[in-house]
Amino acid sequence: MIDPRDRRVPSAFQAQEDFARAHRKAFLDEVGSFLTRRPNELLSFQEVREQVPFKSQSYQGVRAIPVSKIIGSLDRYEDFNRRFLPRQTNTRSRWESVDQAALDEIELPPIEVYQVGDAYFVLDGNHRVSVARERGMMFVDARVVDLQTRVPLTPYTNRQEMLHMAEYARFLDQTNLDTLRPGSNIDFTSLGRYDVLIEHISAHRWYMGIEQNRPIKWEKAVLDWYDCIYLPLVKIIEEQNILDEFPGRTAADLYLWIMDHRYYLSQEEGRPVGAQTAALSYNRSQVAWARRVLGWTNRMLDYVAHPFTVSAQALARAFRARSKER
Repeated sequence: MIDPRDRRVPSAFQAQEDFARAHRKAFLDEVGSFLTRRPNELLSFQEVREQVPFKSQSYQGVRAIPVSKIIGSLDRYEDFNRRFLPRQTNTRSRWESVDQAALDEIELPPIEVYQVGDAYFVLDGNHRVSVARERGMMFVDARVVDLQTRVPLTPYTNRQEMLHMAEYARFLDQTNLDTLRPGSNIDFTSLGRYDVLIEHISAHRWYMGIEQNRPIKWEKAVLDWYDCIYLPLVKIIEEQNILDEFPGRTAADLYLWIMDHRYYLSQEEGRPVGAQTAALSYNRSQVAWARRVLGWTNRMLDYVAHPFTVSAQALARAFRARSKER
């Protein structure tokens, strides 16, 4: 029997309702994430620690931090979604006890977090963060350990972006380019590209050594590659408005594509081809290819729109013919 004089009963019932509502929201978030293909997961701090090189760390004491900037967890990243809504029912009892304490105005200790750039990762206090967000709290008290990195994370960083930033941080650790050329920014739209730049710099260093008949220091090779190869080609890309033909891509993307194109063009010509010639040639060839693909796509859409007028064999023949043309 429940004693109606027990003051804890209302808050206990309210906590149960609060959890049920938060869990329903988490389910709807999952559906929305599936339909829109937008990331909805918390980041694993363990993965961040393995991927992102940290330079140093320092204890910042206790301070109020924005709950909206908490984007990951040390060991509870699978229990909550990106908005720290409870995804699992096994968190119910702990979640409800924290919510009940908040309802009864019982003061809880600060949570513990790592700060990486402008984002935070929970070491201890995941349920407190979840309850705080569900109750509409803007800030929560936290003991903060600041981790310094060359490429800081933001509150909007998802896992794919984190891996991309980790690659860039390792590239900067290897080249020291952000120190040698402050303000430099090399950004790719896909993973695995910074390793290719390291290969380019290594090859450039080797050719410099051949030309100058002496060993070349790595730092000198980095600077010479950036000043004499990368920046001039990026300038050509910008001056010729080549990026207009490739929406969603960056100058660094085009740099690598054009350098590959330049190599194959030199092989065909049997002589070295300049960067500007390669850039303009690449732009013309890719635009022409894109137009052919667009034409093929439109025909395919016509076939799909009229499935009863075109046989499967005819569709296959059209596909093979277009593949050979490309």
